Amino acid sequence: MLCQNIPLTCLWITPPKTYLIDMTKFIPFEGTQIAYSVSGQGLPLVFLHGFCEDASLWTDFVTHFPDNKYRTILIDLPGFGNSDVIPNVSITKMAQAVRAVLEEIQAIPAVLFGHSMGGYTALAYGELFPEGLTGLGMIHSHPFADSEERRQHRIKSVEFIRNQGHSIFVKQLVPTFFAPTFAKDNRFLVESMTLKAANYDKEGIIQAQLAMAARPDRSTVLQKLDCPVLFVVGEEDQLIPLELSVRQTLLPDEADVHILNKTGHLSMMECTYAAQKIFLQFIEWCSSKTQ
Repeated sequence: MLCQNIPLTCLWITPPKTYLIDMTKFIPFEGTQIAYSVSGQGLPLVFLHGFCEDASLWTDFVTHFPDNKYRTILIDLPGFGNSDVIPNVSITKMAQAVRAVLEEIQAIPAVLFGHSMGGYTALAYGELFPEGLTGLGMIHSHPFADSEERRQHRIKSVEFIRNQGHSIFVKQLVPTFFAPTFAKDNRFLVESMTLKAANYDKEGIIQAQLAMAARPDRSTVLQKLDCPVLFVVGEEDQLIPLELSVRQTLLPDEADVHILNKTGHLSMMECTYAAQKIFLQFIEWCSSKTQ
């Protein structure tokens, strides 16, 4: 494994750009519609959100990325945000939906960043379309299949949602996205994300849970990728065991690894400035390898 490090002193944060927050663009995909937005020009950067999130997760985070150097693309995965629910969706199908968007806007190859479920999707994309990657960011995610215990937990949550609805489910889930101290000190943010998640289509949440439960182990994809891989790990992540996060970092040939102290599952919100510098450092590395 090669750990690439570019001094953070070579990075700068530009003034915020005007960003299209509303997902106003749509592409048809297998009888449904997938929502996305595009801003800037240059090296394509694709940002995929996690479970019970949507593309707006990234809007504030990417406002400081230079839009004269990078083309930022935010996609609502099926069943979340403004994208339609796809019956019997799989993580592979989500990756194919991402590919359809990128083909439509001619943004191939690209650097893909995937948070949690978005990381599962980005890795499936890399399995299907390895030539379509300039770099891969596994953000609080991992390549391994669910343990049987975890899979059964997902199945039980699906049964609960079908019987009781998803409002109680997301109220219990969303606080675990953050390190406990951060969640306690940022209750308005937690409540806002909970409210947004409660407004998603119940079936979209169910289908995503089933898709994650059924996904295969894709650790060999990380071993075979011919591009840099970024790993961002939260030391206090309540959803992904630290052991799993660390184990995956040994798989790629070229890796940039960051384990963040006092951080949970959402470093983009918990330590935004530090995370932005990590992302920009990795993007510069990927860009240098294409020149």
